[in-house]
Amino acid sequence: MANKLWDKGFSIDAKIERFTVGNDREMDLYLAPFDVLGTMAHITMLEKVGLLGSDELPVLLAELRKIYREAAEGRFTIDPDVEDVHSQVEFLLTRALGDLGKKVHTGRSRNDQVMVDVKLFSRARIRRTVEKMQHLFAVLQQGSERYKDVLMPGYTHLQVAMPSSFGLWMGAYAESLTDDMELMQAAWKVANRNPLGAAAGYGSSAPLDRSLTTRLLGFDGLNYNSVYAQMGRGKTERAISFAYASLAETIGRLAMDACLYNSQNFGFIKLPDSLTTGSSIMPHKKNPDVFELIRAHCNKMQGVPNSIRLITGNLPSGYFRDMQLIKEVFLPLFDEMDEVLDITAYAIENMKVTEGLMEDPKYKLAFTVEEVNHLVSQGVPFRDAYRKVGAAVQDGTFTYHGTLHHTHEGSLGNLCNVEIASRMKAIVDGFTFARVEEAERKLLG
Repeated sequence: MANKLWDKGFSIDAKIERFTVGNDREMDLYLAPFDVLGTMAHITMLEKVGLLGSDELPVLLAELRKIYREAAEGRFTIDPDVEDVHSQVEFLLTRALGDLGKKVHTGRSRNDQVMVDVKLFSRARIRRTVEKMQHLFAVLQQGSERYKDVLMPGYTHLQVAMPSSFGLWMGAYAESLTDDMELMQAAWKVANRNPLGAAAGYGSSAPLDRSLTTRLLGFDGLNYNSVYAQMGRGKTERAISFAYASLAETIGRLAMDACLYNSQNFGFIKLPDSLTTGSSIMPHKKNPDVFELIRAHCNKMQGVPNSIRLITGNLPSGYFRDMQLIKEVFLPLFDEMDEVLDITAYAIENMKVTEGLMEDPKYKLAFTVEEVNHLVSQGVPFRDAYRKVGAAVQDGTFTYHGTLHHTHEGSLGNLCNVEIASRMKAIVDGFTFARVEEAERKLLG
């Protein structure tokens, strides 16, 4: 039998076929279990509208569940002479069930099929990333509380500026993750709308019930307009990758700080020897390669939205084969980010901070603002206090012997970690994970 869904009885040039298929088989392995889920929902709907027999549906669903298990367990493969995952699933059904397997494509196109696959895949992977973000958030908040009284210098322009603390520093990145989580929820909402039934982008004359497949797959709602459902290819991936790029920026900046603070010139943090690498020529080197590679991965991931934009940016409405290349840029993003989240949390958990930093005389000037505020509290006008302290700095007589007393929200003495955790929880609670899980559980029996 022919193993291409579009086969019309003629052969395509082998060189052209290799080029047009490209890496699609490899990329489609990411989508295999989700292609099966989409097919299960689609044929359930076909039976409800009378396009599939009530005796046929259970047979197809049973076979699809077998294929799903193979895909979920990593045993699913795409034969060399089969073009893509959609063709492979239909080929397996037809091989097992004969002509019955040929009925599953009624009322749909590979265009809406791949779009629903991408959306189902994306929302599953977003959920996994959210869980890993929550773990890193917890690690940073725990560190913030543990080291809230351990001072370190804060910098502007890479010049010593004011007193900070390791608690304030770690807490900053924890709160940054809450904004990243907001964007991740927006990405989830874009991913969790159903394009199935748009067919090739212009709908179908078959009496499809798109609301039913939306419920069966646990989507929040429909991509209603069939042209837009198709145009969403590329836009969906770009929107999701923007959320991942924002997260990558947060982690990359944290990694840059860690590289800087781990250097001998700073000496603020120290990695255990087991988390460092050495030099082939310099016996003393203990390099923070883990943070350097985290930084590089994060810089790379921040380029994904632009790569997708460059593939789709000048396309008119309708489907074009250009979109195939989006998979190569987009699908590996999730594994890369999840590994970065895991290793970042692990490195932060194992690093040590240096206590007593602010006792070093080179950080004395970090306390000038404290002295200005002390004078202000005694009735000296701020500008006069500023000039007085500035003059003491200039003539080398500045000293500060007070104690830090920061009370406002988000300051050294009031980190607001509880409030930040509450915000994170509220955002995470806004994801509709439970509904999706229940819908997929029902489909899979």
